[in-house]
Amino acid sequence: MTEISDTALWTVIIGLGLGSFCLRFTFLGLIGDRPMPEWLLRHLRYTAVAILPGLVAPLVVWPSATDGQFDIPRVTAAVAALAVGYKTKNVLFAMLAGAVTLFSLLYLLG
Repeated sequence: MTEISDTALWTVIIGLGLGSFCLRFTFLGLIGDRPMPEWLLRHLRYTAVAILPGLVAPLVVWPSATDGQFDIPRVTAAVAALAVGYKTKNVLFAMLAGAVTLFSLLYLLG
């Protein structure tokens, strides 16, 4: 691993902090007190729904626990969570079904 100078490290940290602040201020500070169009509000409702699959999909397709090899318990757990979520429309039941399936298959298959 290569060393990074203190100046470069602090420059990156401060730059990322300012960039993060500017992104948030643009949305919250500049347009936060104005009413948003209906089409934008309709699209923003799907943001939370898209985050969880975006975080979970790489862990199913390329699981680090198996060094990126295909793994039946993880894929089966993802399918079970998807099926229960689609059927019940309940996120907690879907996550519980996926967790129970994953840990059961990991236990049974060794």
